Amino acid sequence: HTHTHTRGGEMNAQAQSTVSPRQLTPLPHKVPLAVVADKVEALSVGTTNYPAEFAAVVAGREKRKLGDVFGLRNFGVNLTRIGPGAQSALLHRHAVQDEFVYIVSGTPTLVTSLGEMQLAPGMCAGFRAGEDGVAHHLVNRSSDSDAVFLEVGDRSPNDRAEYPNNDLAAHCDPDGTWHMTHKDGSPWQEEEQ
Repeated sequence: HTHTHTRGGEMNAQAQSTVSPRQLTPLPHKVPLAVVADKVEALSVGTTNYPAEFAAVVAGREKRKLGDVFGLRNFGVNLTRIGPGAQSALLHRHAVQDEFVYIVSGTPTLVTSLGEMQLAPGMCAGFRAGEDGVAHHLVNRSSDSDAVFLEVGDRSPNDRAEYPNNDLAAHCDPDGTWHMTHKDGSPWQEEEQ
């Protein structure tokens, strides 16, 4: 029987059961020191902030927000799985947030504004923020296996994302809420989302 230690010193069995970040109290003594990553509750497959016309590209994506389980404030960590034919996101770059990915399993294709490269377990890639940052996303072109990777990004307030191939822009409020607009800044209408 596997247990995890909480910062308060008590033992619990969260490592063997599904852990929901919403079930954990954000107080330091109630946050686990360790969990089994693939036991952390996943967001619903395909959960996205994208308007409806773009949502299909991430329909086969599943994220487990590992950083939230530990109450991390300065950076986020996701264990992300994309099924055959799915993408991690639309091709994008961030104005403020640096990003890093580490491939756990599978062979996703890294698609960037500079070209493409097939990745394999143990490989990693990083993307610097800013106008000179490389637009990027991962695409699983496998017909029969998932790709699993860790995503790491900082939680800098007032970030913006640019989507060079789509009429889409995003900005992040200081509280971490993302808002999607057209490139000209006009909001997506309810029927568009």
